[in-house]
Formats: sequence, C-alpha cells, structure tokens
Amino acid sequence: MFKNQITDPSVQLIDVRTANEFKSGHIKSATNIDYYSSNFSNQMSKLNKEKPVYIYCRSGNRSIKAANLLAKLGFTEIYDLEGGFLNWENNE
Repeated sequence: MFKNQITDPSVQLIDVRTANEFKSGHIKSATNIDYYSSNFSNQMSKLNKEKPVYIYCRSGNRSIKAANLLAKLGFTEIYDLEGGFLNWENNE
C-alpha cells in the first residue's frame, strides 16, 4: 500500500533519518526532516495537516515516535512505512 500511495503528488513523504542516512539513499521525492534535530517539532508542525503524511526512518523506531508527535499536533492521516527504509530496500 505505502509504495502505491506515495505516487500521489499531494502526499507529504518525510524521511526522519539523519542527513547522512538520507544522502546514502532515500525514497524518491522524500523530504528529509531529521528526528534528532533540535527544531524537529517545529519543522513537522509546518507540514499541511489537510494532506496525508507518509513517514519512514531506518527501521521504524523513529518514525513511530514521529507519527505520535504528528498526531499530537493534530494530523489525522499519518502512515508509517513498516520496517522502515531497510524493509523498503529489501523489497525493491
């Protein structure tokens, strides 16, 4: 499902890994917002709450925490890539 849904241009695809992780490979059209960044919450709050947000990290731990933050910020359509980028790479 995740792979098909992110082809929609209205989707906000967010990679919450570090900049170095992002540079080493990422899903096409993803935006990098580092979970460990001091302004992570501020950057996430600037996303459009009216559009779905698809997030992923390396294995799924950071993206689950990011999804919880988005829910607290009032986002309602949040999708987390199960198994993270590791799972994505293994299924490509």
